[in-house]
Amino acid sequence: MLIIPLKEGENIERALKRYKRKFDKTGTRKSLYGRKQFTKPSIEKRAQIQKAQYVQRLKDQESI
Repeated sequence: MLIIPLKEGENIERALKRYKRKFDKTGTRKSLYGRKQFTKPSIEKRAQIQKAQYVQRLKDQESI
């Protein structure tokens, strides 16, 4: 369970935004969606390769 301490006089929207950011960083949602439906290991590997290629392209464009 995530605990977000409220600071003195902090806006509730700001605290909610911190909670959402922290929740995304933990990867909980991603793991839940991953368990929802089975994906073959070959498809997972292909997705990882495509993501790595995309990131590499971004880094190459940035260096130019």
